Amino acid sequence: MDADHKKTALRMIPYGIYVLTAEANGQTAAATVNWVTQTSFNPPLVAVAVKADSGARSIVEAAGSFALNVLGKGQQGTAFGFFKTVERDGAMLGGEKVRNGSSGAPILESAPASVECKVAEIVSRGDHHIVIGEVVDANVAKQPDGRADDATLHMRDLGDKVFYGG
Repeated sequence: MDADHKKTALRMIPYGIYVLTAEANGQTAAATVNWVTQTSFNPPLVAVAVKADSGARSIVEAAGSFALNVLGKGQQGTAFGFFKTVERDGAMLGGEKVRNGSSGAPILESAPASVECKVAEIVSRGDHHIVIGEVVDANVAKQPDGRADDATLHMRDLGDKVFYGG
């Protein structure tokens, strides 16, 4: 396989940008993630890739639930802010105001939408594990104008030097 072709082809897969959050045993996970997809309508299931050796992975497993906070256009700063480890301080998480969702996971108040999930399964393969979550709650802060997916922050919105895949 040509390594450059592999890298380019995998980078052509479009990605939205999300902040995954979870809480368990007094620890909070918050990480920018981009490999997310809906996998089933009934029951509603999503899959998200989480770095295998990350604190987020272990907290999601311990919590048995998580939230995916959908970032919107103009939230590049929020996306970059959760590329690094952040701390929760009351109603603030990494400088963002949060509230506890019905699952117990923090919900970013600035996120245009979020889904809360209970962990259905974790597929442990490779350097990222696939967490399959059953959607148990959904929140929309403001109905988007036009197509809902046009309101979402995408990987390409983070700049010409930010890629995933390959």
